[in-house]
Amino acid sequence: MVDLAEASGYAVATMPSAKGLVPETLPRFIGTYWGAVSTAFCAEIVESADAYLFAGPIFNDYSSVGYSFLLKKDKAVIVQPDRVTVGNGPTFGCVMMKDFLAALAGSVTTQTPPPTKTTGGSSCRRGSRRRASLGSRCASTSYSSTYRRCSPETARSSQKRETRGSTARSSSCHKDAATPTDCCRYEFQMQYGSIGCDRESFSDNVCTLNHQLVEQVTAQDVSTMLRCDQKSIIFLINNGGYTIEVEIHDGLYNVIKNWNYTALIDAIHNGDGNCWTTKVTCEEELTEAVHTATGHNKDCLCFIEVIAHKDDTSKELLEWGSRVCAANSRPPNPQ
Repeated sequence: MVDLAEASGYAVATMPSAKGLVPETLPRFIGTYWGAVSTAFCAEIVESADAYLFAGPIFNDYSSVGYSFLLKKDKAVIVQPDRVTVGNGPTFGCVMMKDFLAALAGSVTTQTPPPTKTTGGSSCRRGSRRRASLGSRCASTSYSSTYRRCSPETARSSQKRETRGSTARSSSCHKDAATPTDCCRYEFQMQYGSIGCDRESFSDNVCTLNHQLVEQVTAQDVSTMLRCDQKSIIFLINNGGYTIEVEIHDGLYNVIKNWNYTALIDAIHNGDGNCWTTKVTCEEELTEAVHTATGHNKDCLCFIEVIAHKDDTSKELLEWGSRVCAANSRPPNPQ
């Protein structure tokens, strides 16, 4: 994919689940394409293009923002692991993705970009895409400040090999964060609402960001992590509810029993192994916790429980939730 991007000179974007797979240092990288909640200007560039090539896409309700992409099938080349579909035309089977992309990279003509102008559109540069720091210190830790702390840059400073997030909420805040490809991987998963059941990793140095429901179904894995002397950093976001599902479909089933997660990890630790836990309620405490986890306790499994307000959310999640809700609540369409 990188060879094709460099050989063609075309603009390159990633879908949310593919963030971290393509270097964001490519000269024509324009951000994350996610329909109405894309990186600034990314959706407009992609959807107004004369043609687009998708490599290994998954177009479900989550990734397509409630099937609201403004794409035209006749302008698309869809490359799957073992087949290629060209527009509304034929599908060619037994064509491996890596072979197709390599052959295409060797046959395309390099496009010369037009002269760069200083316009309003220049705000889509990576530096300005970063979320602005909070103007004032909040009484409680916000989601945006937590995601800034649990960023690939944090993984770089603490020499972690991977940054991982679970559920669509993680991606809505991480999609515009620059991902350093020279030090660590970034992986995010939101398929099927699996809430963390697939967060396993072969690396022993991972910076992971999870919602409290993830911990309720995977807490027992911490025991194995301690036994294997993992040195990961786990940020647990505890907002006392299931806010992302509230934005899709509200109901009493989104009110969950809250746990004392640091006490749970301490009980699992039971004095056996290297483990450090803390609970933070404001940005100053979060900053201090990250400093401790990446400094004095860098050789421990660090568990940071972040207390956030139940209604704290991003405008992207509000937009995404309303569109997914509209798609999933529509009446059946018998065929």
